[in-house]
Amino acid sequence: MASYNAIAKLLKFKELKIVGLDFKRDSVLLIRVKPYKNGCRCNICGRRSKIVRTRPVDRVWKDLPVGGWAISVIYAPKEVWCRTHGRVDEQIPWADSYSRITYRYEYSMLRYCQIMTQKAAATLLRISTSTLSEQLHRSIKRIREGHRIRGLRSIGIDEVAYRKNHKYATLVYDLDRSVVLWVGEGKGRETIDEFFNTQLSDYQKKQITTGCCDMSEAYLGAITDHCPNAVLVIDRFHVVKKLNEAVDEVRKEQWRQASTSERKSLKGLRWLLYRHSSTRKKNQTQTLKALEKGNNRIYRAWRLKDEFEQFWEFNASWAAERFLKNWTTTVMRSRLEPMKKFVNTVRKHKNKLVAFIDTGGLTNAIGEGLNRIIKIVKNRASGFRSLEAFEDLIFLTVGDLDIPAQITPRFRTI
Repeated sequence: MASYNAIAKLLKFKELKIVGLDFKRDSVLLIRVKPYKNGCRCNICGRRSKIVRTRPVDRVWKDLPVGGWAISVIYAPKEVWCRTHGRVDEQIPWADSYSRITYRYEYSMLRYCQIMTQKAAATLLRISTSTLSEQLHRSIKRIREGHRIRGLRSIGIDEVAYRKNHKYATLVYDLDRSVVLWVGEGKGRETIDEFFNTQLSDYQKKQITTGCCDMSEAYLGAITDHCPNAVLVIDRFHVVKKLNEAVDEVRKEQWRQASTSERKSLKGLRWLLYRHSSTRKKNQTQTLKALEKGNNRIYRAWRLKDEFEQFWEFNASWAAERFLKNWTTTVMRSRLEPMKKFVNTVRKHKNKLVAFIDTGGLTNAIGEGLNRIIKIVKNRASGFRSLEAFEDLIFLTVGDLDIPAQITPRFRTI
């Protein structure tokens, strides 16, 4: 009996008592236990109940491996009579109802999968990768069941590719808390409408004060229609990206028209034109200025791009609006068709650009940062065959609910 107590202390068993040991082949240790002062409670409401019978079949729960041994806990749960729920199994203190893994095994599994590949986690837990994937999905689904979005004030929307052949998922962020709220398959209007219709109440939609996304008509229309009190902002990153693409299109046009000797002077300009003025070196700026004599069209596109950088520095919306009006007029007189096409986009979304100033510089940078973490998760797994598996890892790493923290503290072993 003393040896059983020593083993219980060594394995840090709590709320259970060891009553037998059985060593099996392949380094498997079976530990027969029984709850300690559990009181035979209903597994639904937790009320103390009367014992009806002891089930004749043992149940087995997988526990954390120790010293190279795979540990399993064995117990035959009692059937009790609850005044509210009738005839049910007793509450098991070391595991969730109908689960086949202990809480501390579950906690370690969740923590492992946050920081390493599932293959590495499966090796540490002495199980197959497919088994780990199934256990992980069941745990995340159970813990997040019934979870509701709360306190949403600033919303961000973006898409991310999760597999080849243009398979996309829509991500919804809480920009104040820097977390992912929801993941949906596809990037169309019906996908984002599903989020607003199923995840938020009418009251919650009215509480959203700011929204940020790219220039997708699906996302812009959804925020406008569902969030009547939200100030909508076009993400700065996507605006700059569109401008850079317009400048690069001017460069490509000139490259196609240039002779072999002229192309030597244009070589290496692509990434130089993309650079922000604050990150360029002096010799790089001189190279671009030399284009005034070498290729005036690329030079004008570059100067217009550099001038547009001033827009993000304004503190007053009226000044930003005046700048935007003057800048777009200048571009329309430049005879640079790619730049004029960009101006049409700017004029179409002028109010949503000026709102950047009114909101104190709201951007989707937090969402892009979360996307970087999500891409690391995707690369770590070498891609995902299904969105469901990808969604599990997104919620586990950057979700709005700290999933491992939902496990009772006394079962957190790492």
